[in-house]
Amino acid sequence: MSELFDDPREGENAPEFSVSELSGAIKKVIEGNFGHVRIRAEIGRVSFPRSGHVYLDLKDDKSVIAGVMWKGVASKLPMRPEEGMEVVATGRITTFGGQSKYQIVIESMKPAGVGALMAMLEKRKAQLSAEGLFDPARKKPLPTLPSVIGVVTSPSGAVIRDILHRLRDRFPRKVLIWPVAVQGEKCAPEVTRGIEGFNKMTPGGALPRPDLIIVARGGGSVEDLWGFNEESVVRAAAASDIPLISAVGHETDTTLIDFASDKRAPTPTAAAELAVPVRLEMLAWVDEQGARMTRALEQGVTQRGQRLRDLARALPRAEVLLETPRQRLDRAAEALPRALRTTVDTRRLKLTEKAAGLRPNNLRRMIDGKRSEFGRRADRLSVQPIKRDIESKKDRLASVSHRFKTAADAQISVWSTKLDGLERLRQTLGYEATLERGYAVVWDGETVVTNTKAAEKATSLEIQFADGRHVLVEGDQPAPTAVKKTPEKAAPKSKPKPKSESPDQGSLF
Repeated sequence: MSELFDDPREGENAPEFSVSELSGAIKKVIEGNFGHVRIRAEIGRVSFPRSGHVYLDLKDDKSVIAGVMWKGVASKLPMRPEEGMEVVATGRITTFGGQSKYQIVIESMKPAGVGALMAMLEKRKAQLSAEGLFDPARKKPLPTLPSVIGVVTSPSGAVIRDILHRLRDRFPRKVLIWPVAVQGEKCAPEVTRGIEGFNKMTPGGALPRPDLIIVARGGGSVEDLWGFNEESVVRAAAASDIPLISAVGHETDTTLIDFASDKRAPTPTAAAELAVPVRLEMLAWVDEQGARMTRALEQGVTQRGQRLRDLARALPRAEVLLETPRQRLDRAAEALPRALRTTVDTRRLKLTEKAAGLRPNNLRRMIDGKRSEFGRRADRLSVQPIKRDIESKKDRLASVSHRFKTAADAQISVWSTKLDGLERLRQTLGYEATLERGYAVVWDGETVVTNTKAAEKATSLEIQFADGRHVLVEGDQPAPTAVKKTPEKAAPKSKPKPKSESPDQGSLF
């Protein structure tokens, strides 16, 4: 390889290399001298193309080196690379001849200590808080006694056993477990799917929808709990329609899901205590409330009874209240017979006075008067004026009928004359009238022959004269004469009905 880098001025016979050969030689030198290296640096520009690879810059206060992370490596990272994060990257140095630059192909990457993780955590917390995901106003109250509780946790850890044991001691409830990984690269996506899966269940379906969700995990380091700080988990917790309790780590451990959840429990056991009340305590409370209600009712009835007795002592006796009405009733009963007799006598007197004026003679005089008045009015009712009016109307109707018949006959005559003229014109213009003047028509069957070519092609010809047709067979050879009389047109059976009278012909009346 050394001859590639010799001074070309030593001779004009130095070999010539292509660009690709020179680039390949440089690549071998760099990869040979720098195998796997570990770099502590700050992440600069980061890009995530759709291919799944990650391209970034690693920098310090003086220099920058480009880095590339292939899709398989990027999918296994415990955190998402972000600008400004201090990391320790392990990889191999190589060159990219297409752009004449060197770069590091990263094979693993992790934050450079807890300080870097906490700085990234604070940055992400501020970003999500600015979006309103941690707003206390959007937090939902927990149900008093949920029928079904969904738990998102590892099915094999001690956490689920603690939760189930605590629920059984306090108030047994139905529990649905969504198994997830609680640390590592699979933690965040599985926890996100668990929260979203419980929310997508149909209420009243074959598998009951939880009334409360608990996301639980035991204690651990910041790296172990990092999955619960991922943005996807926080957004799923904030968007959950079901109230959610976060119980991640111990009391001193804090993750971002704690801020987005509706309630934070210091431990998984405390989450179970927040989820349900103590059954015995609730029964005791119910009994106490029942006793208080009984005492309150008894006390109320006693107080109202005493009040009623106090008011009753202030009221007068019923006998005293009824003395005056009874006396008034006795007086009215004594006066009632006298009042009835007086009223009957008065009515009888008035009836007698009215009946005195009703005599038969008076009725007869009234009837005779009405009868004479009726006779005077009946004399004026005679049928003679009505008969005279009927005769007058008959004469007028006869006159109108005569005028109508005269006008109709005249109109029919005019139409008959016009119809005869049109018939003569039709016969004059028809070809039968032309035959009378010595002309003839040549037929080929039902077709009229109008030229010699058509006559030559015809197998038989007929000549129509005014008095009939003459048949020719095979050209000009005459056949036995057979005359067909042209049927005369039948005279119309009846004249057409006249059209309605036009306005210029005048009116019948």
